[in-house]
Amino acid sequence: MKIIIASSFTPFAQGGATVIVDSLADAIRAQGHRVEVLALPFHPQPEALLEQMLSFRLIDLSQHGDQLIALRPPSYLLRHPNKVVWFIHHHRGAYDLWGTRYQDIPNSPEGLRIRDSIIHADNVALREAKRLYCNSQVMADRLRRFNGLEAEVLYPPLAQPERYYQDGQGDYILCVSRLVHHKRQWLAIDALRHTQTPVRLVLVGQPDPEGDSYARQLAAMSQEGGLGGRVRITSNWIPESEKVELFAQCLAVIYMPVDEDSYGYPTLEALQAGKPVITCSDSGGTRELIVDGETGLVTAPDPEAIAQAMDRLYQDRAGAARMGEAGRQRIAELGIGWDKVLRSLLA
Repeated sequence: MKIIIASSFTPFAQGGATVIVDSLADAIRAQGHRVEVLALPFHPQPEALLEQMLSFRLIDLSQHGDQLIALRPPSYLLRHPNKVVWFIHHHRGAYDLWGTRYQDIPNSPEGLRIRDSIIHADNVALREAKRLYCNSQVMADRLRRFNGLEAEVLYPPLAQPERYYQDGQGDYILCVSRLVHHKRQWLAIDALRHTQTPVRLVLVGQPDPEGDSYARQLAAMSQEGGLGGRVRITSNWIPESEKVELFAQCLAVIYMPVDEDSYGYPTLEALQAGKPVITCSDSGGTRELIVDGETGLVTAPDPEAIAQAMDRLYQDRAGAARMGEAGRQRIAELGIGWDKVLRSLLA
C-alpha cells in the first residue's frame, strides 16, 4: 500500500511526538509498504491557531495514497477517504489544561471563541476517521469526556526495544525528557534536598524553543540548597548510545509530568532497561505502566514524599531490581509492540 503519515511539529523541538512518527514510518516500510511522511509546522500561538488549523483543512489528499494515518493535532483535519487517526493528544490548553497555569489560550471572549472553534473542529474531523485509536487509557477517557467519542487504546512501542539492557545499579536517578515546566524536573531537584541518602540526580533533555529561562532556573536550583554537586544537567539531546548507557547503569528513572497523555517514552525505556520508575499520583498515563511497589513507586507530587521514594530505592537495591524486572513483564502483559500497532492501523 501507499500510506501517508501526517503530523504536526514545532520547528527545532524534539520529543515523543516526533519520535513516534519516525518510528511508525520505519515500521510500516519494514513491512514493504511505501510511506510518505507529511509533517507541517504548527505553533500554539492563540492568535494564529485557527488560521493554522484552516491550512490543514484546506489540504485535500483524496487522490494521494491508499490510506492516511494522522497523529498529532491538528493533522486529523486533513481530508482523505481512508483516514485513520492514532490520537496522541488534544491541544491541551483548550481541554484538560484549561483553567490551569498551563492554559495557553486567554480566558477572554476571543479566547473562548478560539477554544470553542478548536473543540468543534476536532469533533468534526475525528468523526471522519474510519478508525480511531489513541495512545493511552487517559486519552481514551478524555476523548469520551470532551468529544463523546470512543477510541481503542494502542500503546506506542519503542523503535528498537532490543537496544535497552541492564548493567548494574549506579547511585543516580535518571530523568530524560524535554526541559519544560510541566515535566516537573524542578520538583525532582526540590525533592533531592529532602533525601537522607547521597543519591544523585541526572537530568537530560532539550528546552523547547524560547524555553531557555526554565533551563537556567533548573541550573540555579541545582546550585542551591546544599546539593553539593549531586545534580547533573545536560541541556540538550545526547546520542542514542549514550542515552541507552545512562538507562542501563542508573539506579532508577524518575518521570512525573503533570497529567501526561500517555506513559511517556522515558517510562517505557526505563522498564525495557529493567529499571523501576518513580512517578506521581497526578502524572496521568504513567500509571498505566507503573504499579506502585511492583514496577516502581507512585508518590504524591510532594518533594518530601518523592525524596522518601528516592531513598527507598537507594537503600533497597534488591527491591529496585525486582521492580525493574517486573517492568519487562508489564510491557508484555499490555501487549506493547509493533506487530499489534501495525495490525490495527493497517487493517
